[in-house]
Amino acid sequence: MGYRQLTQTQRYQIYVRYDLGVSRRQIARELGIDNSTVSRELRRNAIDSGYDPEIAPSCSDHR
Repeated sequence: MGYRQLTQTQRYQIYVRYDLGVSRRQIARELGIDNSTVSRELRRNAIDSGYDPEIAPSCSDHR
């Protein structure tokens, strides 16, 4: 399976589920992605108040 970036929809799905207290592993199962992908996404786009799916596209645009 090749590398694929998360879609904005997937980022919002991670945000909603994580905010509801769903575990990272369960989020990964529900979205059909690897657990480490969810963990990295939450870590990379963390802000003081939690996770922000809005900052992800702007961060990836600069790579």
